[in-house]
Amino acid sequence: MPATIKSHVINARWIVPIVPQGKVLENHSILLEDGVIKDILPTKNLNGGYGQMEMTNLPDHLLTAGFVNAHIHSAMSLFRGYADDLSLSEWLNHHIWPAEARFVNQRFVRDGTTLAVAEMIASGTTCAADTYFFPEVSAKVFEENYFRAQVGIPVLQFSNAWAKSEKEHIIKGLQFYENIRGHSLISAAFSPHAPYTVTDLGFQQVFEQATNLGIPIHLHLHETKQEVETGLIENGRRPYTRMRELGLLKADLQTVHMTELNDEEIESLYENQIHVVHCPESNMKLASGICPVNKLIENGVNVALGTDGAASNNDLDLLAEARSAAFLSKVTSGCPSSVKAEEALSMATINGARLLGLDERIGSLEIGKCADIIAFDLSGISFQPIYNPISQLIYAANGQDVTHTWINGECLYKDKKFTKLNLFQLKGRVESWQKKLGGHE
Repeated sequence: MPATIKSHVINARWIVPIVPQGKVLENHSILLEDGVIKDILPTKNLNGGYGQMEMTNLPDHLLTAGFVNAHIHSAMSLFRGYADDLSLSEWLNHHIWPAEARFVNQRFVRDGTTLAVAEMIASGTTCAADTYFFPEVSAKVFEENYFRAQVGIPVLQFSNAWAKSEKEHIIKGLQFYENIRGHSLISAAFSPHAPYTVTDLGFQQVFEQATNLGIPIHLHLHETKQEVETGLIENGRRPYTRMRELGLLKADLQTVHMTELNDEEIESLYENQIHVVHCPESNMKLASGICPVNKLIENGVNVALGTDGAASNNDLDLLAEARSAAFLSKVTSGCPSSVKAEEALSMATINGARLLGLDERIGSLEIGKCADIIAFDLSGISFQPIYNPISQLIYAANGQDVTHTWINGECLYKDKKFTKLNLFQLKGRVESWQKKLGGHE
């Protein structure tokens, strides 16, 4: 980590601290010290001593907590637009998996993850739950770019460029965990891919190792109706029931997609304190289904947001996910007050932090928390007039309205320009991959 600015003041028109939900502070300032939020106070109360500190004035901006992307395959950004308008099964089996077998290596993961990090920083995401092959490479990219991440250890029964068997995935994953243990920005999770790509023995071994190490499990589950129906045919039970029988239903389980849920399963999610990651835009694009967010929230289940990979989205704009989550919940429930703007914002911030076990450190702007902060310019004509800044943020803004991004008090994106990342070099590497994947080399 770089040396953070010791003291820094950010003055803004609006600050949305996230906690308490729906609160808006007008004409306030945030004092940062050693990467931590030291104080939040009315700008008019700044005394003479603050004048000696570095100061950022944002008179037309809204500040809020950095977004937490609770599910992403970062390196798959290089597959953006590679295979569109397909079902999940056809997309995976006939396009993505064959391309991965041919092209994925350490350089692919390095460049794809760097591309994703750039897009996330520029659109307000400061923390992500990533899972892909070569997690040690992804972790290195996150570290080099001062980005906060949970890096998943992939486990599949199929051979791939990183490992040849479930056992080898786990062995390599344990070594990866040892190498990053105690890192200030990077943590690990086991990420068995899905019920249809991992055996019972594989799940049992993952559960045993995750329990021993005290790290979470991150899992695609009930992504489609087909997955559930296939589970009934092949295993005689729904995938969720199978996970319960294998012992995976524990408090830090992170379940992704969950488009097919019955009332009993929703009750079980709450009782076991299991988290759900909603990926509305990827699920819509692949016609996978719709997560019953309204029912989950009503039953006390923690719901966070993820973009999934850019290969199936096709962007990493978490604010767009918040808007889609709100709209989808309203139309499916028939209730216009379902997932209000402030609830959608919580799903993009504190709920994601809670899922990652980081809600004491990030996810809201509170004294003592890490200074993971983003700024939106709301001076544009499309935002006027501004009656409710949170509503304007969720229903009118997008990631391109972000002007500044801080992680641990370090400004990584200032006035819409990267302060660390070399965008010119990155674009050159991405263009090279586009030619390879497009068959032009």
